Amino acid sequence: MRKKSLKQAVGASDYPGRGIIAGKTKDGKKAVFAYFIMGRSENSRNRVFREYGGELKTEPFDGSKVEDPSLIIYSPVKTVGNHIIVTNGDQTDTIEASLQAGHCFRHALMQRTFEPDAPLYTPRISAILHLGKRAADYRYELSILKCGDGKGKKCDRFFFTYEGINGTGHFIHTYRKNGNPPPSFTGEPVCVKLANDAHEIANEIWEGLDADNKISLYCRTVEFKAGKTESVLINKYGA
Repeated sequence: MRKKSLKQAVGASDYPGRGIIAGKTKDGKKAVFAYFIMGRSENSRNRVFREYGGELKTEPFDGSKVEDPSLIIYSPVKTVGNHIIVTNGDQTDTIEASLQAGHCFRHALMQRTFEPDAPLYTPRISAILHLGKRAADYRYELSILKCGDGKGKKCDRFFFTYEGINGTGHFIHTYRKNGNPPPSFTGEPVCVKLANDAHEIANEIWEGLDADNKISLYCRTVEFKAGKTESVLINKYGA
């Protein structure tokens, strides 16, 4: 599959919505993931990312302006054992509970559907990184749950599993482009090129995103052998 640059992939649309990238750094020594959010409404734009001990949370930038927190306030990133969960909603908690009960990523998401925000029916996108001591053991999965009938009655669930390849990642996002409502992502995740450094990866994503609609970005690399992590957090609003 032909790989696109990160900047090219995330900049292909002025409104990809929320997006997840997962993969392996160019030197083959680290797992990497990134998550970004965008917003068109004042409620959606009134958000920042905060990191607490390795767990990422979305929080309102201005609490007095929050209209409906149900779909915009959640924990996008959590860790369970040697698994890192990354999602665009509260399905993070469902996956966490499933893993703790001895089940898997797919088992958790079979219990969930797209977001109840008609007429958008925003897809739920999720990823899980399965880390190991050896780079050769690394694999990751991506998923999208989206409305199948345009009426909010049927859910289509798609799952993609990848073995780590040096310098390669996969990018999945909620919307193909802007619109009213914006059309959901279709097809397979986009294959992208990944550098070695979390800052370089984060900067390439941030520069590629539409300046008016981008809100927050988080990127992390994890060394396979030492477990050392490096994180980059960017918020358009706030410090």
